[in-house]
Amino acid sequence: MDGIVFWVVAVIASVAVGLSKGGLPVVAMMSVPILSLVMPPLQAAGLLLPIYIVSDWFGVWAYRHEFDMQVLKIMFPATAIGIGLGWATANLISEAMVGGVIGLLGSTFATSRLIGWGASAEAKRAKVVPGLFWGAAAGFTSFVSHAGGPPYQIYTVPLRMPKAVFAGTSTILFAWVNMLKLPAYMSIGILSFDSLHIAVWLFLPATLAVFAGVRLVQLLPEELFYKLVLWALLLLSLRMMWVAVV
Repeated sequence: MDGIVFWVVAVIASVAVGLSKGGLPVVAMMSVPILSLVMPPLQAAGLLLPIYIVSDWFGVWAYRHEFDMQVLKIMFPATAIGIGLGWATANLISEAMVGGVIGLLGSTFATSRLIGWGASAEAKRAKVVPGLFWGAAAGFTSFVSHAGGPPYQIYTVPLRMPKAVFAGTSTILFAWVNMLKLPAYMSIGILSFDSLHIAVWLFLPATLAVFAGVRLVQLLPEELFYKLVLWALLLLSLRMMWVAVV
């Protein structure tokens, strides 16, 4: 893990993580695929986890006044259950199969919203049962592939939260998720301290990207922000389906 190509790719991946923690939708989901260009995917996931966690700290601070407590109350325990299921079935479940199912659901939801099907002019209330289901799905898919965004968005987009609240709730929730993933990853050998010295050098570009993401969220009109959320969800979901079948 050295050379100019590796470091250029690693910086790009860390910036993707930081932008996402700054509130830009789904950008972090690009980080593992990008880093997988220069190292095995499992090692890429392990290397990026400390960067996710450090970026989380700055993202949580930036959005400390902008979040939906009801959504977090529902999804905190739900994502913990999903992470537990992911840890318990780490050697049994195919990442491609999980990604394919979530990709199908995410692409269907995003497409229907983009063409105006199923969209309501009124914000929906955060209901417990759907939140528990999609929260567990987000925790599970985040554990197996750092791809918890689609289930989270399927649940939260219909709530029509203000863009800063949507971004802040996402940032705080996945800070919690990444904190729980840390001991689980260590227990199954995905996270190794051998790569920590590399992660340390990537903290700075990731941190700067957090605040760049926060600023971009502030500048984007609300309608455009949610259009970007849906398009990002659609593209990510299609990629997950593609990976599942090739």
